[in-house]
Order: sequence, then C-alpha cells, then structure tokens
Amino acid sequence: MKTRHPRSMTGKVFEGISFKKYARKFLIKTLANFLILYSVYMIVWVFYEPALAETRYWYDQLRGKTYVVVEPAQFKTTEPPPQRGLLTDILEGQTVEKLSPVDPQFSLMIPKLAANTRVIENVNSADEKAYLDALRYGVAHAAGTGLPGSGRHIYLFAHSTNTFANVSRYNAVFYLLYKLEAGDEVDIFYRGQRYTYTVTGKLIVSPTDVSYMTRQTNGEFLTLQTCWPPGTIAQRLLVFAEPAGQSGEKLSLR
Repeated sequence: MKTRHPRSMTGKVFEGISFKKYARKFLIKTLANFLILYSVYMIVWVFYEPALAETRYWYDQLRGKTYVVVEPAQFKTTEPPPQRGLLTDILEGQTVEKLSPVDPQFSLMIPKLAANTRVIENVNSADEKAYLDALRYGVAHAAGTGLPGSGRHIYLFAHSTNTFANVSRYNAVFYLLYKLEAGDEVDIFYRGQRYTYTVTGKLIVSPTDVSYMTRQTNGEFLTLQTCWPPGTIAQRLLVFAEPAGQSGEKLSLR
C-alpha cells in the first residue's frame, strides 16, 4: 500500500512527518511569530512618542531653531497657528516659530521644548479616574494647590500610574521635561493673563513621595511633575520654577 504524505497548501509533499506533527510545528511557529510581532508592537507603542520627541528636539538644536511665546492678540484670528510637522520645517527651513496658547484661560508653554498644552484645573491627584480623564486633554493642575498670581505653590503634573502601556497615551506632553535647566523659561496663561517663570532646579523622587505636592513655599512657586525615565512609570521627575525676576525659594538637587 502506497504511503500518503501530508501536503502543504501549494501541494508540496512533507515526507517523513505525520500530519499531526506538521500541524503542531506550524502552530508553534505561528504562535512564536505572533509573540515576536506583538512584542515589537508594544515596544513601538510605548516608545514611539519619546523617540519622536527626542528626534524633533535634536533636529531643532542642530538647526538652531527657537520658539517664542506670543500673546493671542498678536494673531489676526482667535485660533492659535496650526501645529507644524517636522517635514514642513525641513522643507521651509524656518528657524523661529511663534507659540500662542492653545487655551488663554489655562495653558502651559515651554519654549525650549516647543511644548504648548491646555491645563485642566483642580484635578484630584488621588482620584485615578479623574486625573487619567484630565490627562487625555492636557496637563493636570493638582486640586488644593495654588494658581498663577495667587502667591502660592502651583503643582502641575502629567503622568500615568495604571499600566505601563498607557504612558504613551497620557504622558506625551512632558517627555522632554528632563532637558530643562536652571534659567529656562516656562509660561502659563491663566484667564487671559501671561505668567512667566524661570526654572531653578529639578529632582527625581519615588512615585510614593507626595511631600513636594503639599509643601509650603515662601511666595509663588511652580512645580512640574512627570514620569521618569521617559516612557516608564518607575519614578517621578520634578522641575521647579519661580516667577521671572523674583528671588524666591530655590531648591537644590539632593
């Protein structure tokens, strides 16, 4: 009796192996390929935004490009200028770009990082659902902390603490925060008024350390919080700033 061998979809005979063995090998190979592709997808999902932000930042540095914050009234329309893509900048060779607040009622702008985002006021930092919802639309202002012009400690944050993969969804605005150095400019527009701050220092702390949120300062002071390292939720990076031209409380690194 002639032995029948399993055939592939192309009709090729697989000699020396049973159909069950072939099916098992095919299943294992398919599963392995799926896991590899899924792993690559997850890596891209988590680190795509940080990589894009880093590329844009270094390209701007190489070209000597700068960003200048301007009042909304300096534009002919009430809408801020459209966001420009990296390809557009390459083609046009523009080295100075104006930043107008996305929302004059409450926005944060950092010229060095080309950051321009809405701030969601009075967000409960202890309510995960509340702050994750807020971070879908911009940076969160911690409820109970000061507001621009109040003479108190202002605390703004953008971070995710539920799952590692969600960092790319909630933390994009502050990916480059670690590049800020003493003397860099930070601007906040609040109720149509512009407030300018100067960076004084930065600090890396444990995610469970909330003492810097509740701390008291002698005068108005700004703290920006994000996750550290970029694209993870392992620690927290804090950047401190004081009103420009005001000699207030300065914090040094530990």
